[in-house]
Amino acid sequence: MAKHVQRAQYGPNAQPVQPVSQAEQDTVAPTHPSSRSIARSAALVISLLALAKLVSLVEKKVALDRFGITLAWDTFTVANQIPEQLFNLLAGGALAYAFIPIFGELLAHDNRDGAWKLASNTLNSIFLAVLAISIVVFFAAPWLVANLVAPGFVNLYADLTHPFGLRFIQTVFHPDLVMQTANLMRILLLSLLLFSISGLSMGILQTHQRFLLPTLAPIMYDVGNLIGSLFLARFFGIYGIAIGAVIGAGLHLGIQIPGLLRIHARWRPTLNWRDPELREVIVLMIPRAIALFLVNANVLLAIRLASEIGEGSVSAYNRGWTLMQLPETLIGTAMGIVIFPTLAMLSATGDLSGKRSAMSGALRFILVASIPSAIAMVLAGRPLVSVLEGGAFDAESADRVFRVVQFFALGIVTQSCVEIVARSFYADKDTITPLWISLITAGVNFGLALLLIGRFNVAGLALANSLAVGVELLLLIVVLQRRWHGIEGRALLTTTIKALAASVVMGAVIVLSGLALKGLPFGSGRIGGLIVVGIQLALGTVAYLGTAILLRMQEMRELPQLLFRRRTPVPIEVPGD
Repeated sequence: MAKHVQRAQYGPNAQPVQPVSQAEQDTVAPTHPSSRSIARSAALVISLLALAKLVSLVEKKVALDRFGITLAWDTFTVANQIPEQLFNLLAGGALAYAFIPIFGELLAHDNRDGAWKLASNTLNSIFLAVLAISIVVFFAAPWLVANLVAPGFVNLYADLTHPFGLRFIQTVFHPDLVMQTANLMRILLLSLLLFSISGLSMGILQTHQRFLLPTLAPIMYDVGNLIGSLFLARFFGIYGIAIGAVIGAGLHLGIQIPGLLRIHARWRPTLNWRDPELREVIVLMIPRAIALFLVNANVLLAIRLASEIGEGSVSAYNRGWTLMQLPETLIGTAMGIVIFPTLAMLSATGDLSGKRSAMSGALRFILVASIPSAIAMVLAGRPLVSVLEGGAFDAESADRVFRVVQFFALGIVTQSCVEIVARSFYADKDTITPLWISLITAGVNFGLALLLIGRFNVAGLALANSLAVGVELLLLIVVLQRRWHGIEGRALLTTTIKALAASVVMGAVIVLSGLALKGLPFGSGRIGGLIVVGIQLALGTVAYLGTAILLRMQEMRELPQLLFRRRTPVPIEVPGD
């Protein structure tokens, strides 16, 4: 939480300033962070998320070595869909976007007792709701797999007696594949229960401008997954992966407990559905949950269509999505995590100019970082995918995943920008407008998926997703521009044009340097390919930064100053000096 800074006051009626104890500092309401504070928080979150993605890559490498993109991993991917979507609907995105603005508003008005009463009511209600739904899903799991999530599995049979010898045979229905998926889903429901507590804990800490432990939480989750892939899978096969996910969810929650103690969080074993703040959270949460349901329905549609293409299609789509999320998380999600509590505070105090400035600054940062990342992913991503090769994940599988990644690359830009623009609506406690836009986006995605899958196979599903999110972004910007009477559009357009120009130069350098390095002795094989792509990306980065400086891109001058310039002490003038 931002600390109150005590400044000396002088004058005829001056009163002595009483020192504030550390305990009192930890319990005061969060203040509006400065641009420097936001930039440094973003740098911290990006650094920790980068570490999280590194741990995640190690975990995925181990899992791919063991299972590849085979039916075993298909069953886990499908089993994870409903628990993951339920988390997003109840304990993740929908809850956070509804809870943080109201919780932050109570803190901004120094109503800490009301804030913790709201937190307790919300936590208890969400946990009970997740528990009830989990019980229903537990018993309905086989039907959900066979009829909703992956009906393509009904016509597949695999010998599942051993995790390493899967056979793909087209035949009539056999229950083994469906039941394995259902049992994996049942195990993963335990992680959903833990996340129902952990997700709200993240929102509480982020509202207090505490980003360290919430950002470490995903790393701990990946550590649990790594335990499952590296050790438990040896004894329990694909079930070890699910058990590791449950362990990771427990670690995800556990790492945040010290932070909650630090801010003196208060939990009460009460449940008051008549509480007006809780009702406001629920009212705001319902439209967001419906919007997320539409997004998740598109994901389930892609999984369903992929399950009917053939073995490994579900895994290829899932792995491509995961790899695209590497840069998107470091850029869009990181900035969204940092800026959302600030937008909510500014909205609570009616500071429209501050909201415009904060949103525009975050969006310009994302454009500067995401546009070159997308181009680099398309041009030089294949050697990076090869890092995961080995064991059951061979070169042919890597090629298949990379085709999906290329079509997902556009989503690095569009999805990263949506992270900020959508949060601007939620900060204003408006979850209805994004819902209507999500309805349109879902229709666009559905139509494009059916149209493009026949032409591009599973990669067409990735392209449909990226294009649909682009439509969502444009619609959100148009509405926000009118509502806020401007969003510093000229600065955003200037940044976009300059970032595109610099990225084109970067892309040309990547291609030309790749051709020049191709014939060198160290340019063959996986290690050689990684050396080459490392040189390409280094040269491309230099070209991008150099071009951006020549184009006088404002963000290139501002960001280093915000991150590294020391705070200049303000001299205190004492009367009589």
